Amino acid sequence: MDENLKKEIQSATLERLISHLDERKDVQNIDLMNLAGFCRNCLSRWYREEAEKKGIEITDPDARKHIYGMPYSEWKEKYQK
Repeated sequence: MDENLKKEIQSATLERLISHLDERKDVQNIDLMNLAGFCRNCLSRWYREEAEKKGIEITDPDARKHIYGMPYSEWKEKYQK
């Protein structure tokens, strides 16, 4: 498998994970952290850090919006228990 195809598959896998988490808003970040050792906030931080490695500045709120599909404050108000 060439590197471009590998990266396309990895990208699609991440987008699928984000979509899955979006469909499972009932699963709280603390539950993810306790069971898997990471949560949506971890994903958003990793997203920001990887962008920075490429010289792209992304704010924490923008990274969280990408992962949560909405501003983090809105998600917390609607779904955080």
